[in-house]
Amino acid sequence: MKIRKPYVAGKFYPSDKIELQNLISKIRETEIDIIKLDLAGHNIFGGIVPHAGYIFSAYQAVHFFEILKASRQQFDTFIIINPNHTGYGKEISLDTNDAWETPFGIVNIDTELNDLLNLPKSKEAHKFEHSGEVILPFLQYFIDYKFKIVPVTMSVQNYYNAQLIANRIRLAALKLNRKICIIASTDFSHYVSPETGKKQDRKAINEILKLNPENLINTVKENDISMCGYGPAATLLEYANTISDKAKTELLKYGNSGEVYPSSEVVDYASFLIYE
Repeated sequence: MKIRKPYVAGKFYPSDKIELQNLISKIRETEIDIIKLDLAGHNIFGGIVPHAGYIFSAYQAVHFFEILKASRQQFDTFIIINPNHTGYGKEISLDTNDAWETPFGIVNIDTELNDLLNLPKSKEAHKFEHSGEVILPFLQYFIDYKFKIVPVTMSVQNYYNAQLIANRIRLAALKLNRKICIIASTDFSHYVSPETGKKQDRKAINEILKLNPENLINTVKENDISMCGYGPAATLLEYANTISDKAKTELLKYGNSGEVYPSSEVVDYASFLIYE
């Protein structure tokens, strides 16, 4: 079995299992009273979550995962779509491994679904990429049943690729009778003042709330918003629109790194639930 070893354990999150567990638990406890658990009764399609270091972005991320846990819905496969920060691989890259490892243990890739997507594969595109890896420990912490993953990384984020991936996922899941959940990994504005970031991000957030993937991509590009995973977010929105005419989006929490370590330049984070 080919296993991808964790690359950013000890950097973006603790490499020690107990330390990692305690950190997520502590952050969860600080947020639990404001998590919108009433949304757990809906049919969940996926979520948009940040991928920075846990001490910065987990305060937003835990909102989605706690709702996912409370929903009691069981998914066969979580498809993690993330931006490519390294430049390795193709425009769209699936992984060549059979499983991924974190301090919480090993999770198998749904190789059957992975193959059926019929998209390019690249070991290098995932090996040094953090934005997919940081999602997995959250799933392992919050999900109490066995599941598989399909990691997808995007280096060319445009509407064509968002449509392509969303359509391939829909058809493959239907053919294999998989119950899937898509997690789009993205941070929002990078290294700007809190005021500038909030103003810029609001333009992108409005398009997410309107479930308009093409406008989201255009808005990010036209306004030079430094949102790194707009392609994965657009893919999830496109997928939701293709499988339901009743899809909705809820902003769960928005914040920035300056709330943890005050600074004049911050990175912004947001989590969303996409459901019907």
